[in-house]
This record gives sequence, structure tokens and C-alpha cells, in this order.
Amino acid sequence: MIVGVPREVKEDEYRVAITPAGVRELTSAGHTVYVEHGAGEGSSIPDEDFVATGAVILAHPDDLWAAADLVLGVKEPIAVEYPRLGARADQVLFTYLHLAASRSCTDALVAAGTTAIAYETVRLADRSLPLLTPMSEVAGRMAPLMGAHHLMRPGGGRGTLVCGVPGVRCAKVVILGAGVAGMAAATIAVGMHSEVFILDRNLERLRQVDHHFRGALETVASSTHAIEELCVDADIVIGAVLVVGAKAPTLVSDELVARMRTGSVLVDLSVDQGGCFESTRPTTHSDPTFEVHGSLFYCVANMPGAVPHSSTHALVNATLPYVLAIANLGWKDAVRADPALAEGVNVVGGAVVCQPVAEAHGLAYVPLERILA
Repeated sequence: MIVGVPREVKEDEYRVAITPAGVRELTSAGHTVYVEHGAGEGSSIPDEDFVATGAVILAHPDDLWAAADLVLGVKEPIAVEYPRLGARADQVLFTYLHLAASRSCTDALVAAGTTAIAYETVRLADRSLPLLTPMSEVAGRMAPLMGAHHLMRPGGGRGTLVCGVPGVRCAKVVILGAGVAGMAAATIAVGMHSEVFILDRNLERLRQVDHHFRGALETVASSTHAIEELCVDADIVIGAVLVVGAKAPTLVSDELVARMRTGSVLVDLSVDQGGCFESTRPTTHSDPTFEVHGSLFYCVANMPGAVPHSSTHALVNATLPYVLAIANLGWKDAVRADPALAEGVNVVGGAVVCQPVAEAHGLAYVPLERILA
């Protein structure tokens, strides 16, 4: 199989979908790997490193998309890439998609007839998300750091030191969601000696969190009242809510933000799925924040892209076994053999086969089983 790895074109995205080690695994299995010139530069991986493990460097993305049976990406295609979709009728795209938050990308994939498999909806029997987990860990760990930076006066915030000093209180950090990202955020926030509250609707999960942190933070059963009560005097609010494949619920209204402290910081890790704050809109690393009622919103849609060397290796460690399965077996047999990978299939041959995506956009839903039959 020919595997193509284009350079990411989304603004401020520096990750790449393969590492030299991944190239070696694929070429050793008899596959051809095309990597676009400069694709790894942002992750400090020069073309020479890819070539050394068997990759072929292509100068132009159009040539890569036209040749590849399987295209590996990091972020969803953007408008400039839509004309490249469907360059091959049987092409498979394997990347983060977040289609429930993007009607335009969904329409483009449907129109192209692409088989689109989303990293973020691959789901194991225990309901965990093996390809979302590493990036959720990165983004979660970054969230308190970004919150702390922007809480300082030069960062646009109220001028609070997140860890405090003797005689002066530390920052109050409220984390909405106790999943992978929320736990990662809590780990760093606790380590920064801030006052941490974490909310979730799952009481058993909160028991696990309480046991893990041994009293270093407070766990709170999530409700509208609890969110309002905790957020109104918070210094940093981190939204870490995920509904697999679907749009994130809105948990923090603009009316609540208007009652929060001037100069507080809200970091929305759910922005890829539409965000869990009412005024959330995607921002970039070069222009990461905007103001709402005197509070600062940080809504960068590709937070792990700020640490691409770490993120690229963490991502490929997780994705490579699935990439090898698709390359070795073809996507249909790979999906038949692995129910977790089957959950990742979002669009096939012009049909939406992921029900939350279909519901988000009012499109017809076609069960994947019908296509595989």
C-alpha cells in the first residue's frame, strides 16, 4: 500500500503524522511511504531522517494526495485541501476530524467519497479512546500552564500568581470534566500549588479522582448550580468535557462569565468539538485569546501543536498499530477485525456512518455494517 503523509497546513500546526520509526515499521512491512517535503520540520524531524528509514520525499502535496492509498494526517482537512480529497476514489484518510463541529469538512468528505476514519472516535471495549488519549494528556497538562501565563498581567489577566506566596492566596482553578484531559490538567494544577476543584457527573469517577489525589483537590458532583457556584469566583476555569463524536455541551454561559472576576481566564479544551463555553470560538497560537465580559478566553484548537516534537511522538506511538493494520489488511478487513477501529469510521463513499455526526448536521445516517455487508 502507498501511505502518504502531507505537511499540515492549518495555521500554527507543527505536528506531523509519522515519525522515522513509523516509516521503518511500514517500509519493513512492504509498504511505500511518501512524505511531503518539510512535513516534519515543525516537529524537528528533517527530511533526511525520514529518508534514512525508507521514505520517499515528494515536493508537492497534489502529487502525494494523487498517489496515496492511505493518507495520514494530524488535523482535519481545511478548505485549501478540499480539492485534493477524492483524488483517488478508494482513498482512506486517517486523522483527527471532529466532524460534529464542522459541517463544511463533513460535506467535503461526503462529496469526495473519501473513507474518513477519525482518530478521536476509535474506541476500545472499555470506552476509552486510545488515539485521543495522548493528545488529551498533552492539552490537559498545557491548560494550567496557559491559564497561569494569561492570568499574569502581561498575559492579559488580573495579575495573580497561580501558586500564591506566603500570606497571599493562590489561584482557584476549576476543572469541568474528570476524563483524561481533566485529570492531566488537575495533575499540573495541583503541582502548581493552586486551589483545585474538579467536577464530573460520574460519582464513581470522582471517587477514583479523590483516591488518586489523596485530598490534594476537591471533587464536586457537576450540576448547573455547582458550576455557577464555583466558577463565579474562579481565577482559571478549564473546560475538559467530551461527548465522543458529538458536539460538546455548553456549560458556562456568557451570563455566568459576566459575574466572574475581571481578568479571570477560561481555557476551553473542548473547542475542537464546538466548545463548552457559550462564546467559545477557535483561536490560534499566534492569536490565542479574546475577551468576554472582562474575562480572557483561551480557545486554541490545536494546543498540542505548540509542543510538536513531544506531541508527534506521543501521537504516532498510539496510531501506528492501527495504521499498520489498515495498510496490511485494507481498511475493510482491518475494521472487521477490530471493533475499536470500526468506531473510528465516520464517512464512507458519500455516506455518514457515525451517528453523532449525522445528528449534529441533520444528515442521513447509514450504519457501517450495511456498507461492510
